[in-house]
Amino acid sequence: MSTKEEILEELLLDEEVLKQNEIVLYNDEVNTFDYVIDMLVATCDHTPEQAEQCSIIVHYKGKCTVKTGDYDDLKPRCSKLLQAGLSAEIV
Repeated sequence: MSTKEEILEELLLDEEVLKQNEIVLYNDEVNTFDYVIDMLVATCDHTPEQAEQCSIIVHYKGKCTVKTGDYDDLKPRCSKLLQAGLSAEIV
């Protein structure tokens, strides 16, 4: 096995170990695009453009990962989204 292959194999193993949690936002028929965008900017530290893209994906695909990271960081963010009336969960 060459040195290049060994390094690539090590990188692939490291990626599997570093699995992070995700906040998944789900579509609903209640909240407006503007409201969802505002909540994503305020809660997930999105830029307005990022939040708009996520809201469009949620609308057409039914769900979208809006934030990844450690569970301890995501839990209060997801709670804020839920308190704001959005449908979200940590996976």
